[in-house]
Amino acid sequence: MEVKSRRVGGATYQIPLEISSIRQTALALRWMVSFSQARKGVSMRDALAAEIRDASEGQGSCIRKRDEMHKMAQANKAFAHFRW
Repeated sequence: MEVKSRRVGGATYQIPLEISSIRQTALALRWMVSFSQARKGVSMRDALAAEIRDASEGQGSCIRKRDEMHKMAQANKAFAHFRW
């Protein structure tokens, strides 16, 4: 799930939407690479390996980002009827 902004009648709502499996994979890989690059003082190979290891254990920056997205979608579930 992710949220997209939609302007309805002068107000902007965060609309929760389901995303395709291709986009899910793309987001996950993009987050892994960006969080790996953010690890300073470590080679990219080691940082990426550590990020993959953390994700497989259910912790780390990628998992935290995903959980934040899900919480945001859950909080805005009331606006799902604005989907079209």
